[in-house]
Amino acid sequence: MSNGGNPRGTPFKELILDGLTRTFGSYTAVDGLDATIRGGEFVALLGPSGCGKSTVLNLLAGLLEPTSGSIWLDDERVDTVQSEKRDFGMVFQNYALFPHLTVADNVGFGLVVRKVAKAERRRRVREALDLVQLADQADKRPAQLSGGQQQRVAIARAVVTEPRLVLMDEPLSNLDAKLRLDMRTEIRLLHQKLGLTTVYVTHDQQEALSLADRLIVLLGGVVQQIGTPQEIYQHPQTPYVAAFVGYRNRLSLTVVDAKPDATRVRGDGVELLAAGSELPQHGEVVAMMRAEDLTVTSEDAQQGPNRIPMTVRVVEYQGNHYAVEGRTANGSILHAHSTSPVRPGEEVAVAVDPQRLRLYAAPNGIDDEVALAAEGERV
Repeated sequence: MSNGGNPRGTPFKELILDGLTRTFGSYTAVDGLDATIRGGEFVALLGPSGCGKSTVLNLLAGLLEPTSGSIWLDDERVDTVQSEKRDFGMVFQNYALFPHLTVADNVGFGLVVRKVAKAERRRRVREALDLVQLADQADKRPAQLSGGQQQRVAIARAVVTEPRLVLMDEPLSNLDAKLRLDMRTEIRLLHQKLGLTTVYVTHDQQEALSLADRLIVLLGGVVQQIGTPQEIYQHPQTPYVAAFVGYRNRLSLTVVDAKPDATRVRGDGVELLAAGSELPQHGEVVAMMRAEDLTVTSEDAQQGPNRIPMTVRVVEYQGNHYAVEGRTANGSILHAHSTSPVRPGEEVAVAVDPQRLRLYAAPNGIDDEVALAAEGERV
């Protein structure tokens, strides 16, 4: 197999999703998706169950037809092309291996369908198995392999044809935590080595952030934000995206003073200052903070700027810090970190740096959206 390119599949500069829409009766699973993926890029579709990400992948694979919109590889329209003629590779969540075939035969199945010569087929299967470190398992059946090994076989089968595009649908969700970490690294290394264009579906934000060059965050079939992992993580554009990438704490507050370099908000028994804002001079906002950006202060520092008093409810030791859950006087639940132990029932305060506090205008349905994102982030 070749390094850093795709000599057998037709190379392309851009994969273009133009107004891609898919409905099922009155339900819209994907709604007017516009996105451009560069050749050689690793893009993750991120969101909770039901957000439309797997539907997008099935549209790309040709397993579903768009209700409207189109898919292009440069100037070639591919959504009208039969699935088997698109030259795309697919890695499924449940591996989808043939139990009666050996590992080598599973990997080479696509080459048999393409009528690749036997000697060439053997060579490419051997190289693909070397890539996923399974050359010594070539003669075994899938049932004789571990879950991680079976997923490696599925990946080898997807890349052995050197496809124009590799599609991965939650490929690590059936693995235990350690295997998921190991396989994440292997998938990224494989992508870098082969230079294949990859679209990867996941509900796991850590998985997406660690693997992808760019992320497409979806909610209800609608794109919420497209950006690099750093852009999504550091500058989420909506409360939903913020909640999905770890902004677990939220308070409903009101703007009392807005300047170009700082915004002061008040409510829920607190007054906070956020650095910079494009919010209006007045109005309801949602203040969002990561747990790691809320630090438990010492008893004599409970009063002061950006301090939020709370009563400790739960304390968990997590190695280099204590995870603390508390309740404010108005009943809001907050999650924070502490470097020293505190006790349930203890009255403390948490502090947040103005640079780490994000403010969003409070849209209709914000509670449902943020709750959905937070649920997905915890999975």
